[in-house]
Amino acid sequence: MTLSDLLVPTYVQMLGAVSQWLAKAEAQQPAGEADALMAARLAPDMFPLSTQVRFACRQALEGVSRLSERDLPPLSQILIDEGRNGGERPGTLADAQARIAETLSVIAAVTAADDAVDPGAPIAHALPSGMILDFTAEQYARDWALPQFYFHVGTAYSILRAQGIALGKADYAAHLLLYMRAPATA
Repeated sequence: MTLSDLLVPTYVQMLGAVSQWLAKAEAQQPAGEADALMAARLAPDMFPLSTQVRFACRQALEGVSRLSERDLPPLSQILIDEGRNGGERPGTLADAQARIAETLSVIAAVTAADDAVDPGAPIAHALPSGMILDFTAEQYARDWALPQFYFHVGTAYSILRAQGIALGKADYAAHLLLYMRAPATA
């Protein structure tokens, strides 16, 4: 398994989708009001849209870094700090778009030097609570990296929908259009 085969296409496709959703949100809001979406939440005890976007980017950086046995890039800590402070300082849609672009750039650089990953390689993942999860590389990718990433992407989508942004399944899974073929004729 390689990063290029497994995680990178997902990260690139879905972060690209988030970028498109933010662009649609900006286009659908009255002038000067779109940035207020960055503070929107699904529930009072959940992080706002700004944090969901930053944490999705952070999860993508973490996934490629851990599986390529590289240190997390400095952008990773910036995303954590901004995300944790997203309630007080949500930033703008332009800020979120910039973080997505920076993340995609880092992923591309890591991928360019990608080597095969041993699926059985051990990965110890420390949580902020002090607990440590012991995975193989395959388990980490399947059971942590992708679900955590999709949680934040899906929550960002849901926040935008809850705020009245006209998005649909085609926006969420636009990358699947590449696989579509015309129906057989009778």
